[in-house]
Amino acid sequence: MSEKIPTELTIQEKASLTTGRDFWSTSALAPAQVPSLILTDGPHGLRLQTGDTDHLGLAASVPATCFPPAVTLGSTFDVSLLERVGAAIGAEARAQGVAVVLGPGINIKRSPLCGRNFEYLSEDPLVSGVLGSALVDGLQSRGVGASVKHFAANNQEADRMRVSADVDPRPLREIYLRAFERVVRTAGPWTVMCSYNRINGVTAAENRWLLTDVLRKDWGFDGVVVSDWGAVTDRVRSLEAGLDLEMPGNPGNSIPHITAAIESGELDEAVLDESVGRLIDLAAKTQPATGPSDLDANHALAREAAGKGIVLLKNEGKVLPVRAGTSLAVIGEFARSPRYQGAGSSQVNPTRVETFLDEIRSLHSSGPVDFAPGYTLVADAVANAELAAAAVAAAGKADTVIFMAGLPGSVESEGFDRTTLELPASQLELLGQVRAANPNVVVALVGGGVVELPFADDVPAILAAWLGGQAGGGALADVLTGKVNPSGRLAETIPLRLEDTPAALDFPGEHGHVRYGEGIFVGYRWYDARKATVRYPFGHGLGYTDFEYSELEIQARDDGLRATVKLRNTGAVAGREIVQLYLGLPGSAVARAPRSLAAFTCIEMQAGQETEVELLAGRSELAYWDTRVDGWTVEPGSYEVAVGASSRDVRLAGNLELPGDNVQLEINEETTLGELLADPIGGAIMAQVAGEALGGITGGGSDEDGETASMMATMLGSLPIGRLVNFPGSPMTRESLAQLIGGIQGARAAAAAGQLPPEYATE
Repeated sequence: MSEKIPTELTIQEKASLTTGRDFWSTSALAPAQVPSLILTDGPHGLRLQTGDTDHLGLAASVPATCFPPAVTLGSTFDVSLLERVGAAIGAEARAQGVAVVLGPGINIKRSPLCGRNFEYLSEDPLVSGVLGSALVDGLQSRGVGASVKHFAANNQEADRMRVSADVDPRPLREIYLRAFERVVRTAGPWTVMCSYNRINGVTAAENRWLLTDVLRKDWGFDGVVVSDWGAVTDRVRSLEAGLDLEMPGNPGNSIPHITAAIESGELDEAVLDESVGRLIDLAAKTQPATGPSDLDANHALAREAAGKGIVLLKNEGKVLPVRAGTSLAVIGEFARSPRYQGAGSSQVNPTRVETFLDEIRSLHSSGPVDFAPGYTLVADAVANAELAAAAVAAAGKADTVIFMAGLPGSVESEGFDRTTLELPASQLELLGQVRAANPNVVVALVGGGVVELPFADDVPAILAAWLGGQAGGGALADVLTGKVNPSGRLAETIPLRLEDTPAALDFPGEHGHVRYGEGIFVGYRWYDARKATVRYPFGHGLGYTDFEYSELEIQARDDGLRATVKLRNTGAVAGREIVQLYLGLPGSAVARAPRSLAAFTCIEMQAGQETEVELLAGRSELAYWDTRVDGWTVEPGSYEVAVGASSRDVRLAGNLELPGDNVQLEINEETTLGELLADPIGGAIMAQVAGEALGGITGGGSDEDGETASMMATMLGSLPIGRLVNFPGSPMTRESLAQLIGGIQGARAAAAAGQLPPEYATE
């Protein structure tokens, strides 16, 4: 990249590019024709501050469309919709002269207690990666860069500035890095933001393995790595690790530090040049500001997105949609005081805000709509007898009650985690009183994460309205009245209790460390592997119509597999189905969930319509991270291919035999006898070297002694071959062991050159 850098630049000038000018902008450099760039918060709308600056959402920002946060967008499972949302955010950013929007957030929802889960898409890496890529594609299509965050293993707010996420290689690769890998490889984000936390003891901002070995060398990322605001502790070490841009700016500290390190020989100037070249490239990608965005169109898009993200969890007796002419009682302060986004750096100053109460009165004009607040929005408020009495009275006079329940904003925010999954006691107490007055209760849940639902069996209908953005009130009214057929699906499991959740015993850690003890079994993988009862499973969601699945066909492809299924809308109204494909490998040699999501698609269909749905699962969705070779491996076997409407609503299933990868393990004295015999070349050579004696050790013998021989073979299969020299009568000596290992290595080299002797042929 040195050819992009003017030769006359001093070390100090180059170093100035690698640290911000101030809180939100980068440093300009006239000799290199690099302008100052504005970076500003997302991820669900533009938060551009014009006066006082901060990263906690306290200072004022310019009005912008507040789209639904990721908790709601993730529940849409809709790639094209998220691309349109990304494009709209990009257009508003471009109109304000913003170069990079800090989002999307694609960290995995490891625990439902994470205070920032409303900013993240899913507990599943495929959903997070596919939808995250769509947001990046849309944003960057408008000439504005994305900053995919927070890289990596940033799954809690507690002690977030320094905690070490202690996570094993398989879950790190298969769960926590996988969404980032997909976004980097498929969407090409302009920037990636590193997180505050440590990963296995090493701070993300100074983690060369993470920022260079994995991100750049393995995945081919060629953009800029930017720090989270205040994540850098040592600018020289972070520069060596691959962090290009420190934010916010600290020129008075960082420039002298970098300069002194280069002059003393501690830092190679070529390392600085690499980062400078990438920053020059970033500046070259930016586009001039455009005219104003169509805020009315963006508001309509926000309402569409919020409506498609609402999940109808239960609809017993088809109480929804509410019928024309019926009387409604709307209970809950949220109906007129909407909570539509989370707190912290993502807090957008909306261009307008719809309330559910206004919108339901507008759409349900054929019948009376009474309202009672019922409770206050203070987190620990005790029940108010006067408010409760008015709510019960209103409920008793109505045909249907819409009860708005949810979490106050003070318990969900960047900077701290939740301590419970319980709804406020005052709301639960009021709900019980309302149900006694009128059992026909529809509960609409407001909040940025899942909650315990002890009343689920006692009410006929429940919706997860999440945080709907500025048009969330209208979107909920659309769904309740049937103007919009609900089609959202759970992108995270709703458990029965906090104690049932995968990370319950390992969250948020202690003394600066959090152990990811559940391994790869995150979210539905955990519940399904343990056959645990949940309140509502991953992928679940109902609508006002039904879909029939038939004629599953499965085919192997070089790059994975293809499944097709016939889908028919058997109901009386148009609707959307989220068809989900899961893969499992019974009898796998490694720990696996019974099934993992491998593909999904959204299908919109008219009543009575039938269509063929295609689902493509890439070979990467078949692979696991093989710690023996430190790489991805596809295990051979008969894969179970399941298609359905949730992780536990499988409509059709079949099996497909797939070949695996030829994993060539290093052969040494610690290689077990079983591993050696399973290796085509090693097993053949071992048999020749040891002859009949080997057969006796590993299971040869008479038919009547076959069971004992089989037991011996199983027992000895785990014996390292280096230990064979210690057994009396063993055919193996130190010399012959060395010859064996050398012979296998030679035969492998010959095989690679196409010169393998016939007696060692693998077929």
